[in-house]
Amino acid sequence: MGDLADLEARLAKGDVAAFVFEPIQGKGVNIASDEYLLGAQELCRKYGTLMVCDEVQSGMGRTGKMFACDHYDLKADIVCIAKGIASGLPLGVCVARAGLMDWKPGAHASTFGGNPVACAAALKTIELLENGLVRNSAEMGAYLQEGLRKLMRKHDCIGDVRGLGLMVGVEFVEDRTSMNPAPELRDRIEVAAFERGLILLGAGFNTIRWSPPLIITRENIDVALEIFDEAISASCQ
Repeated sequence: MGDLADLEARLAKGDVAAFVFEPIQGKGVNIASDEYLLGAQELCRKYGTLMVCDEVQSGMGRTGKMFACDHYDLKADIVCIAKGIASGLPLGVCVARAGLMDWKPGAHASTFGGNPVACAAALKTIELLENGLVRNSAEMGAYLQEGLRKLMRKHDCIGDVRGLGLMVGVEFVEDRTSMNPAPELRDRIEVAAFERGLILLGAGFNTIRWSPPLIITRENIDVALEIFDEAISASCQ
């Protein structure tokens, strides 16, 4: 994924302030290659462009590591974090290297910044992540993906299963011979799963994204996979 030659051509003009990217795209759960992201990092350093990693969806243990960029050994200049950092309470965080954070007092302010309840929730969330939930995300993510790939072997309408940790995408196609996208089938499966008690989210054109709580267990996953299997069977008739 990605065109490094095109990226270099754009950065070489000298008018690009920042390269903003998701290591895993939330829409469609598309995973960037090591070659592209490490190459992009090298180009950003070469041309003095800030590298900004959007970890709003993929951060805070979601992918089996604290941040998705950890899978690539990336050292972004700025990391944007939200959603999972406070376990649902409203909080967004912009983390940057020290050289970028030398603002003088009064240079920046936030009307709703520093909410003590949200900050307390974030501190507890980080504690829980460091004490087992990141590990559980990696282990349960592997278990979930294994189960989904078993369903892929059963159902020809599943074109791909991809993801890291508990951020997983299941792509639906007409069949794996043509690999033609099947967005309407994806929508029917999403509704059929909901009617059976499983809430899933369509993401991208023809993909269902799995993004369960990091406390999920094998038993939870087994039930979810059974419902998903039933929903696919019912929707393909």
